[in-house]
Amino acid sequence: MIMSPCPPLVDENWPDEIADMLPGFAGALNVYRTMAHHPALLKAWAPLRQHIVKDSALGPIRSEVVILRAAHRMGSAYEWAHHVSRARALGMGDTRIQAISGTPDGEDGLIAEAVDALFDLHRLPSDLEKRLSGLIGKQGVFDLIATVGFYSVLGYVLMTYDTPIDEAIAEELRERPLS
Repeated sequence: MIMSPCPPLVDENWPDEIADMLPGFAGALNVYRTMAHHPALLKAWAPLRQHIVKDSALGPIRSEVVILRAAHRMGSAYEWAHHVSRARALGMGDTRIQAISGTPDGEDGLIAEAVDALFDLHRLPSDLEKRLSGLIGKQGVFDLIATVGFYSVLGYVLMTYDTPIDEAIAEELRERPLS
């Protein structure tokens, strides 16, 4: 195994300039402990994270569909594992979660089509944007685009630095693999 040049920072090495972030979201997950190698970026990241993760017009279930599809498309094992756990906690069943990595039906299919378009075409074609707007509204479309961008950046960081899946999530998926 190759040693990452930016492994998740442990508490003893946490930067003083972001000490106030350690007890919150930043100290809770390896992804943010990895980003803590760049304190100014992590500090700037926090307000956008608040919107994407907590305040999105998509709502929690649709957000998870977007994130899971983006994680699948990127091949980000960390994001996939974490968001399988999160989707389950929101009440999504394993069959639905697994379908997101294939060809889902209905609303999930439309959302997957939009995520795929962003990865493949780097835009939403007008007909797809209209169908999506009809389902989730214009602000929802903006938030879908922003969510794909946000989680793509996280995926780039995670995969560049080979950030390990947090142990609690890894244990959960060992005990209850996606069926």
